[in-house]
Amino acid sequence: MDASALQTFTSPVVLFFVLGVLAAFARSDLAIPEAIAKGMSLYLMAAIGLKGGVAVSSSGIDGTVLAALAVGVALGFALPFIAFPVLKGFGKLDQVNAGAVAAHYGSVSVVTFVTAIEILEFQSRPAGGFMVAVMAAMETPAILSGLLLARGMGSNGNGQSTGEMLHEVFFNASVVLLLGAFAIGMVAGPDGFSEISPFFEAGFKGVLCLFLLDMGLIAARRMINSRSLTWRLVVIAIALPIFNGAIGTVAGTLVGLDVGSAAALGVLTASASYIAVPAAMRLALPEADPGIYLTMSLSITFPFNILINIGLISALAALLAGTPGAVP
Repeated sequence: MDASALQTFTSPVVLFFVLGVLAAFARSDLAIPEAIAKGMSLYLMAAIGLKGGVAVSSSGIDGTVLAALAVGVALGFALPFIAFPVLKGFGKLDQVNAGAVAAHYGSVSVVTFVTAIEILEFQSRPAGGFMVAVMAAMETPAILSGLLLARGMGSNGNGQSTGEMLHEVFFNASVVLLLGAFAIGMVAGPDGFSEISPFFEAGFKGVLCLFLLDMGLIAARRMINSRSLTWRLVVIAIALPIFNGAIGTVAGTLVGLDVGSAAALGVLTASASYIAVPAAMRLALPEADPGIYLTMSLSITFPFNILINIGLISALAALLAGTPGAVP
């Protein structure tokens, strides 16, 4: 086990998340207004997109970047097909709910990724800036796989066409802002970014701490109020990120990514969407139960990844790369 994986528990961003969880379980009235939380979310996505674009502008696009994109998209399509039979068999879900949940576990969580980037930098294992593009590319393929698993492509049963659903998928706020900011960062480059860097760099970690405080409150309160989870689904919500994270980390290492980037790919495959995919599922599969897919992704998988799995994935990436300090 890599000793630096233990640094996860001393990272301020993780400790603020823990504070939110503890406050919720203590029935505190601590809360962050929704408008402020949304503003922080927009700030974080814009900042990570800009910094990723600037990094790619400096390093350029090479075979490694293209390989990471190809592997990320392929895994986004494939992972729901792994989760689906587990959710139907062991999880005892019907086809529609199994497909909806599977889509969540093939897509990505932007907040988990941003937190992982900070933790990896804290461990002196920074991920490549191009991983922002990989994250954006991975957000939507799983939605298509989930719909195919649930009932195939066609009318979604809610008066909405497949074209309208796809528009929601590819042009939702997070995808547009991430890719837009990434493109702006590539065009502006380091010189252009220097003019706005004080705003997007100086406050980034502080905003992330407050945002994770809010996420801790939301995750814990949803868990307290949940009536849809069974012990089988809780097991799946923990087992899938471990399995998927290992697949992503190994795949990243095999295509030649550095330790930080391989770990970032592992975190992306381990995470479960609770923003973009739920919005798409409400539109495409309105009969699916949000109490199942939202509680699994937000209240079980998200805390598990933040508190434990990011450290495990980082340790695995270091071990696979033979980094000093990573011992069996």
